Amino acid sequence: MSPTRKSKSGPADTNKAAETPPPHYLGHRQRLREKLLAEPKALADYELLELLLGQVLPRRDTKPLAKELMERFGGLRGVLTAQPEALLEVDGFGESLAGHWALLAEAFARLGEAPVRERQIFSGPEVVAEAARARIGHLAVEEFWVALVDNKNRLMAWERVGRGTVDETPVYPREVLALALRHQASGVILAHNHPGGDPAPSVQDRELTRRIAASARELGLRVLDHLIVADRGHFSFQDAGLL
Repeated sequence: MSPTRKSKSGPADTNKAAETPPPHYLGHRQRLREKLLAEPKALADYELLELLLGQVLPRRDTKPLAKELMERFGGLRGVLTAQPEALLEVDGFGESLAGHWALLAEAFARLGEAPVRERQIFSGPEVVAEAARARIGHLAVEEFWVALVDNKNRLMAWERVGRGTVDETPVYPREVLALALRHQASGVILAHNHPGGDPAPSVQDRELTRRIAASARELGLRVLDHLIVADRGHFSFQDAGLL
């Protein structure tokens, strides 16, 4: 009869495993969550970023990564609006986080576009300017969008008609007018971004606006405004008396 073998893991080992403390960052993260629920404004920007990163990296101390991102991109706004390729250059920021950031960007864009999506009445440039800033104000390349309105100036649609490079977007008046006719719109609001940060119109911007407005008049369409947006501001052709 063979002797009884002893278990490799006895009670002492079980107690030792049970006594292993959880990682320190779990308690820290829980305290941040409690602070968020009790007084959100009490969170520092990097602490808010820690929690965002923790959504994707639950088993990792995200404080060092949060502080590195804040330093590299100049603050929370810079981190949240940074381009994916720039974020992926940071050690520890992988594809999973890039996907989460894309989700956040789309959520912010749709929040800014809410007045357009809810078909609010266009009463001034601010409504569409806010939608344009949310959607394209932070991009590294130019995009050209058009908001369409009916005869009561209710916003009907908000669509991209062109995507270009860092300093230009190839757009043709016929593309804008075809879009308006397809939706049976009464008027259009043009919008594009300047990645350099200065929303002042270029010579090309003025010429394109003139050509679209002239072509629209021949079809009985109104060009209500052309908005140029940057990360922190916008320029209105209508407000400047250029339409």
